Amino acid sequence: MSYWLRPLRFLASALSGACSTHQLALGFSMGMVIGLVPKENLTAVILLFILAGSKVNLCSASLSTVLFSWLALVLDPLSHLIGRSVLLAEPLQDFWHSFYEVPLMPWTDFNNTIVMGSLILGLFLFYPTYRISKPQFEKYTPLVSQKLKKYRIVQILWGTEISAITGEVA
Repeated sequence: MSYWLRPLRFLASALSGACSTHQLALGFSMGMVIGLVPKENLTAVILLFILAGSKVNLCSASLSTVLFSWLALVLDPLSHLIGRSVLLAEPLQDFWHSFYEVPLMPWTDFNNTIVMGSLILGLFLFYPTYRISKPQFEKYTPLVSQKLKKYRIVQILWGTEISAITGEVA
C-alpha cells in the first residue's frame, strides 16, 4: 500500500512546504538536465543515480523531467548543433578517441550529437534554471501550502493523521 502512496506523499510534502525552496529548485534544475538528455543510454542512468543520491525534492525533479522531456523534442535541432560542434572540434579529437577506448564509455552515447548537445545545454542552463525557479518556489509554495493543508487527504498523505493515530514520527 505504501508503494502506491509514496509518490502522492512526495507531491503532498513538496506542495505543503515540508521541503526547503533550495531543495525544490535544485530538484527542478536537476530534473531539467535529465529531461533534456535522451533516456536510452548510460548518461541518463548516471544522471538518475546522481538525482537519487542527492538531497533534493524528487517530486519537483520528476515534474520538471516530464516537462523538459517534451521540450527536448523542440530543442533537438539546437542540441544537434551544439553536440556536432563539440564532437567535431579539432582540438578534442584525440580526447574523444581515447575516451571511447575506456570499456563502458561507448554506452554513454557521447558520440551521438543530440546526447552530447543536450547534456551540454542542460549543464549550461542548470544554474540559470535554479536562479529563476528558486524565487518562484519562495513565492508560491507558502500560498499553495496554506490552501492544501486544509484538505484532509493532504494531511493523510503528508503523514500527520497517520502519525497521530499510530504515535509514530512521520
